[in-house]
Amino acid sequence: MERDVTETMVGFARTVRAAGGNADPERVQAMLAALDHLDVLDPSDVYWAGRLTLCADPGDLSRYDRCFAAYFSGATARPGRRPPPPVVVRRMTLPDPGAEAGEERAGELKAATASAVEVLRDRDVARLSAAERAEVARLIAVLDAGAERRRSRRFAPAPAGRLDPARTVRETLRRGGETSLLRHRAHRTRPRRVVLIVDVSGSMSPYADALLRFAHAAARSGGRDVEVFSAGTRLTRLTRELRHRDADSAMAAASAAIPDWSGGTRLGEELKEFLDRFGQRGLARGSIVVIASDGWERGDAELLGEQMARLHRLAHRVVWANPHKARPGYEPLTAGMAAALPHVDDFTSGHSLAALEELARLVAGGGRRPRGSGHTGKGSAHA
Repeated sequence: MERDVTETMVGFARTVRAAGGNADPERVQAMLAALDHLDVLDPSDVYWAGRLTLCADPGDLSRYDRCFAAYFSGATARPGRRPPPPVVVRRMTLPDPGAEAGEERAGELKAATASAVEVLRDRDVARLSAAERAEVARLIAVLDAGAERRRSRRFAPAPAGRLDPARTVRETLRRGGETSLLRHRAHRTRPRRVVLIVDVSGSMSPYADALLRFAHAAARSGGRDVEVFSAGTRLTRLTRELRHRDADSAMAAASAAIPDWSGGTRLGEELKEFLDRFGQRGLARGSIVVIASDGWERGDAELLGEQMARLHRLAHRVVWANPHKARPGYEPLTAGMAAALPHVDDFTSGHSLAALEELARLVAGGGRRPRGSGHTGKGSAHA
């Protein structure tokens, strides 16, 4: 298989994996092997080669269709039992009609697909063109940003675990008093609550749209276990607005609800308001709290530090995403960032699609640092 074709299909497999699919290396190799015997310029062949190898169970099918549509054609796949594969071929005139067949096939497929997504994954969203931002927005929409699971107080039947006396006795009575197998139970699990606080001040305006789209993906994945707030000169709850199924509709509703877009930042006061009104009553207790901000605090940095310490005591984990962290030579020298960082469990960037995928992994409980290990700046935090 041509190198360009391989890179394109591996990039597609990464998109499926980022969306929560089971696209492990073995399945990717199976897909590439299947394409060796198919026509890579036939959208139907490409669609079914990926679907039959990258989907592990029926729950993966709708996710696969969304990723295929977003990656190859930029469309949104409609749900159905057997959705037709989207058209991905765009005919083009090659400058050299005498080119070898292999080069022609690879060049046409590369032009016909969204292979440039691999380049976009690591690009700073503040430096993207309008078309590139639209492409990244489509890929953010299919991210699986589900939270890690926690143990519930409730029990469910299980093959092993704690003895379940009630079920054991009922089973014995059904058998007329004859001895039967012991029945067991184990604690159920449920998603841990996630709270996202997105800074929409002027210094964060190049990144606010992408971060709010990430919050929408998290709300779509986590349902009622996800709460979203914006922070600027005031705190605004956006949970209801971001529960729209369509990402663009959700963003329009959120934009209309935010009264202080591109204003100043008073994170300390707003974090105190959040904890007083919502956090202490339960939203922050035992939750994963994600704060997306560059830390440019125009208010009292000491107040921000106090409220971050209070938040850290209540929350299960505190994650801070600062887009400026990705810049070469970055140091958390601003007063707000320096006051907040000692109370942060995971420090990441969130400046690009790849960084948002990393943020999704942190929320899901993967790749995180042990709590209380502390941060000393760029060398001790997640990239």
